Amino acid sequence: MKRAVFPGSFDPITLGHVDILERALPLFDEIILAIGTNADKKYMFSLEDRVRFLEETFKNEVKIKVMTYKGLTVDFCKKENAAFILRGLRNSIDLEFEKTIGQTNYKMSGIETVFLISSSGKGHISSSVVRDVRKNGGDFSFMVPEVVK
Repeated sequence: MKRAVFPGSFDPITLGHVDILERALPLFDEIILAIGTNADKKYMFSLEDRVRFLEETFKNEVKIKVMTYKGLTVDFCKKENAAFILRGLRNSIDLEFEKTIGQTNYKMSGIETVFLISSSGKGHISSSVVRDVRKNGGDFSFMVPEVVK
């Protein structure tokens, strides 16, 4: 079975995440949406809300599973028998950042990172932009799935 982990805080899930996931589905038998938890990080949405957002967004997709984890992503991948980490790239800054992490993860574990480039019109979307717009009372509905609105 080709199993991938798509790690993130998903605070909140965006249409950019949805784009990457929908395009990755044909590549894998199963994709685990893995919400990393970090006690030192301040989240806008609770862990329960983030799990609910993901589960509701993909409720009709049998190949997607939602889980939470602490610690290193590669350790979680090993525990779940996932040979791949899935990451989306919006721009060259993402590429440089994700390349370094991907190379480190491979060196530590032999787990490959698969990068998908965001679709046209989705590269501007990020969770941090959504949080900032929401915090300041702006309309963020065009960047998130219906469940987050």
